[in-house]
Amino acid sequence: MSTSATASVSTHILDTSIGRPAAAVAVRLAARGGRDAPWTALGAGATDADGRCKDLPALPEGTTHVRLDFDTEAYFASKRPAAAQQDAPRARDSGVFFPEVAITFAVAPGEHYHVPLLLNPFGYSVYRGS
Repeated sequence: MSTSATASVSTHILDTSIGRPAAAVAVRLAARGGRDAPWTALGAGATDADGRCKDLPALPEGTTHVRLDFDTEAYFASKRPAAAQQDAPRARDSGVFFPEVAITFAVAPGEHYHVPLLLNPFGYSVYRGS
């Protein structure tokens, strides 16, 4: 456990439909200091070639909840159809079932939270990593 009075957050994305990191996915970070407090946008970044978003800003002291918003629609729109799984169902609209993924989680002071996103055109999964 860290001795810092604030929590910290990191994330990365793996596109499980191709078995590779998801590069150039826009990520937004917001925080609030209490269940009923309003969300405050803290900043944004994008994943690098390894699927990691290394430029997320620090969380303010007193943060109790964090939200990561991932722009998955723009990511999948940039992919060629050949990269999609051949036996996957065809989407009837934009080709993306989840145009964005919003992950909200509680944090405690001094803890680091690594939140990986496992992503494909028709589903996603997240977990607290290390």
